[in-house]
Amino acid sequence: MKGRTLTPQEAGRVYDRIGRFQDWQRFYEGPATRDLETHAGFESAHSVFELGSGTGAYAERLLDGSLPPDAVYRGVDVSSRMIDLASERLARFGDRARVDLVSGLPPLPGDDHSFDRFVASYVFDLLSDDLTTSILEEARRLLTADGRLCVVALAPGGTAPARAVCSAWEALWRRSPSLLGGCRPIDVVGLLDEHWHVDHMRTVTAWAVTSQVVIARPV
Repeated sequence: MKGRTLTPQEAGRVYDRIGRFQDWQRFYEGPATRDLETHAGFESAHSVFELGSGTGAYAERLLDGSLPPDAVYRGVDVSSRMIDLASERLARFGDRARVDLVSGLPPLPGDDHSFDRFVASYVFDLLSDDLTTSILEEARRLLTADGRLCVVALAPGGTAPARAVCSAWEALWRRSPSLLGGCRPIDVVGLLDEHWHVDHMRTVTAWAVTSQVVIARPV
């Protein structure tokens, strides 16, 4: 699909403007992120890294129920507005939760093999293929040997209405990526190389918007 992905700096400016409105996308994101929770084994994870913390809504959900009481969370984002919102939302978790502003380019903060889960919810669909490759290498560096890459992304339509929405989405994205927050439908599995083994993959369509859920482990 021809078009230009936003740079991390451009994406940061877009999401600075969007702010709390980002949470309005739950109407189509919710079923896919719940499928991720069901299969990611968060109940046995003690350290979670999230690429693109957004408003902190997903982190709050994990810390409130899916993760063990001693689990720690570290999120990063390219938007200072999102960092402010996430910090406010997660303040009640104290030292268990931390969010940091980053450039969006490698290296990501964190020691080698220090996280059980690397979460990216509707982030890889913003990135260029080259940046995706670099971020996946960082995910392998950050994950423990038995850790899991946990991704949700927009995907090509899985039903006739979803294909129509996907075509319209792609047309808008080609014209102006920032109109759609920089996101466009992608195939996450197709971006994974031989260093990953896919344990779970599912496409979920809600409100004629299709998402792909992928859980993979480093090999």
